[in-house]
Amino acid sequence: MPLKEEVEAGTSASHVPRFRLYDRKPPPPDMASEVLRGLRAPRKSIAPKFFYDAAGSALFDAITRLPEYYLTRTEVGILHDHCAAVARHVEANACLVEYGSGSSVKVRILLDACVPTAYVPVDISKDHLAQSARAVFDDYPALSVYPTCADYTGPFELPPPVHALPRLAFFPGSSIGNFDPAAADDFLATVRRLVGPGGHLVIGVDTKKDSGMLIPAYNDAAGVTARFNRNLLRHINTAVGADFDATAFDHRAVYNADAGRVEMYLDAKRDQVVYINGEQIAFARGEALHTENSYKYAPDEFVAKAQRAGLECVDVYQDRQGYFMVLLLCASGLELP
Repeated sequence: MPLKEEVEAGTSASHVPRFRLYDRKPPPPDMASEVLRGLRAPRKSIAPKFFYDAAGSALFDAITRLPEYYLTRTEVGILHDHCAAVARHVEANACLVEYGSGSSVKVRILLDACVPTAYVPVDISKDHLAQSARAVFDDYPALSVYPTCADYTGPFELPPPVHALPRLAFFPGSSIGNFDPAAADDFLATVRRLVGPGGHLVIGVDTKKDSGMLIPAYNDAAGVTARFNRNLLRHINTAVGADFDATAFDHRAVYNADAGRVEMYLDAKRDQVVYINGEQIAFARGEALHTENSYKYAPDEFVAKAQRAGLECVDVYQDRQGYFMVLLLCASGLELP
């Protein structure tokens, strides 16, 4: 059934929950040009945003359930343990803005605890966004839901019905780790501007730890992460007409302690030539194709990063082992440069 642009439901005279999709019409990425730019570089790379076709999304969901992948279950546990503390800092009639629209498992923990008036999930994938947002609307009859199709890595306009509401932003999953440090700074500053002085951000961040814990999370025994990494090549084949042989590459994950990040690669198993849009890209045997960085932060390190973006730390919540952290940040009233 086609998505209706606006749905009204409820019986309260003071607040009638509404559902409306706001399409900011973000320009679609020129995937072929971006892929070729990365493959022409001296050190070949492909941006991790291209992991997520339907198969890639399904594989990532499977990764989050693996015994080695501590991130998701640990973050969910932290949110359950500390959501009441977060809620005490959230103003009444708030708007919860979620960056990215996943399975909605984590955001429902905050919805239950904070009881906002409105929920604005933001994602560039319009169809997935609409489906996941509608599921939340159906399950929370007192909540207005305004899914907003936009590229959340840059500034975007919130829906008019929430302009006057206090704001709580939510960015779970340690997705901030996929941003290079300078880009992470820019992103945090953008969030700070969106929530405004006194607004809050709840953000999940993976911590620095021994590589013996980190590497299995990105190179599981069942090989699911390897399939996820190689599926990137199959996605490119379908989307831009390339002819990668995904079986001709080996998955590899390493921890770069100096940079504080896990790096994922696909290593060519033999000399080969790949054709993309009529252009030939040669790989030598053993040559690495870089597919992802995942930065890890010590608590004080990330707090300092947030402060530079105009976000003051209210609290840092962690599990007992310190594997993961969820930070509650508050936007200062200072003007940013």
